[in-house]
This record gives sequence, C-alpha cells and structure tokens, in this order.
Amino acid sequence: MEYQTQIPSPLGVLTLTCTEDALTGLWMENEKTRPVLPNQVLAPGDSPVFSAAADWLHRYFSGEKTEIGPLPLAPRGTHFQQTVWKILCEIPYGKVTTYGAVAKEAAARLEKKAMSAQAVGQAVGRNPISIIIPCHRVIGSNGSLTGYASGLEKKHFLLELEKADLSPRSLHAAQN
Repeated sequence: MEYQTQIPSPLGVLTLTCTEDALTGLWMENEKTRPVLPNQVLAPGDSPVFSAAADWLHRYFSGEKTEIGPLPLAPRGTHFQQTVWKILCEIPYGKVTTYGAVAKEAAARLEKKAMSAQAVGQAVGRNPISIIIPCHRVIGSNGSLTGYASGLEKKHFLLELEKADLSPRSLHAAQN
C-alpha cells in the first residue's frame, strides 16, 4: 500500500508518498514529473516514514547540514536511474557537480566506456524524491543552473540555502 501526505515548506506545499517502510516520492507544487498519486492520504504524523521525512525537511530548511543516511528511501526507476540517483546521494551538502562528472561516475559503476551527460540529465530529471536526493546539486559544465523540474528559481533557492560554491574554481574541481 502506498500513501501520500502534504507538508508546507519555504518552496510551497510538498507532496510526499511512502509505503509502510520507505519514502517513495517528494514533489514540489507544479513539478513537471509528478505522477498520479495514491488515493490513501495520511497526516504527516500518522506514518513514521512521513514523520522522519518531515523532520528531515524541517532541519534542512532551517539550514542544518542534513545527511540522507537515516531516511529509508525507495525511489522507483530503472537500474540506470537508480545508479544515477545513488551518485546524487553522495554529493555533499553545499557542493555541486556537473552532469558530465555524474556521467563519468555512472559509466565507471556500470562498467561502460562512456556515458552520455544527456542520458544522465534525463535520469536526474526523473528523480522522484527531489530535495532529499539532491538533483539540485547538478549543474551545467559552464556553471549554469540547467534543468530542474520545479523551476530554476527553486534550484537556485536550494543552492543558496546550502551556501553552495558556484565559483569557477569550485566548478573545475567538481568536474575532475
């Protein structure tokens, strides 16, 4: 059984979905990739998964450097997408990387010679647990804030909240 709930945030109402034991989705208002949601609605406090996610989000939006580790996550996707999302989870709070760097790492993990940054961009864009799986920390190779399903202003807000270093020197380090 899957459930949904909604919680307020500085970015508007967030919609979360979960099973009995793991978070399966987190979408912002007007997000392009939002699927049809389950009919079963719970209050955030009626599920330990929702309670943990709401607490994590509260701490995150309060400026705390949150770790994903304790949250039970179960995003649904292909093996390739799962690989990309695991890489996203390893990007430290306040840091950024490029689509090309993620593609290079995904190719290594999947034992391929190369991986298309465009394919990675599509997997990043299909991330069903935004904010917590930090797809907002992936930027273009020229430092541009490209591709965010909820809008670039929200991506910018999240990176500013984390005080991410978007300087050319930081970007160069992220690519290597």
